[in-house]
Amino acid sequence: MKLVGLTGCIATGKSTAASIFRQLGFIVIDADKLAHKAYEKGSDAYFKIIKAFGYDILDENGNINRKKLAKKVINDREKLALLESIVHPEIEKIRQQIFKEIEKSNPDAVVIYDVPLLFEKNLQDMFDCIIVVHTSEEIQLKRLMNREKISKQEAISRIKLQIPCSEKAKQANFVIDNSKDLNNLTRQVKDIAKQLLNGNLNSCK
Repeated sequence: MKLVGLTGCIATGKSTAASIFRQLGFIVIDADKLAHKAYEKGSDAYFKIIKAFGYDILDENGNINRKKLAKKVINDREKLALLESIVHPEIEKIRQQIFKEIEKSNPDAVVIYDVPLLFEKNLQDMFDCIIVVHTSEEIQLKRLMNREKISKQEAISRIKLQIPCSEKAKQANFVIDNSKDLNNLTRQVKDIAKQLLNGNLNSCK
């Protein structure tokens, strides 16, 4: 099995690129979906998060409301680090189990692992190849404000929690420029997909 890291920054279009890879027949694992499993009611992480951040982060059904939780950590790096120290080990357990199953059923698979915080968490060494979806800061800010219906200042605060995309792009094997339309993004993804399937992935490291 070959493992390709797909990352970028918030509102640069990484999830859209991931969906295109999926449409092209790649196995795509979404780290955010693994995180949702880690947050599930009754999990070990669920109880640790409530203990650390209080019962007011729960919705009417007793599930963790991730937007409420995000408001508690967005401008507090210590609280964010605490949350991640709870959630990431749980995500890692889930990830390892999924990858073992893929390796067993399809050892020659090229797997795309969609990881928002790949560089922030220093995960580079686990991948055979890394793809970064990049766009300008101006476009990123506008997309985030429109998508989340938030103020410019709140959008800037969220963006600053991550390493700038320009820095991530410097460390990537492939960079996707998502500053134009969907057709342009699709063309770039298809080009990279072709290279990965033709074995160019072996020269990434």
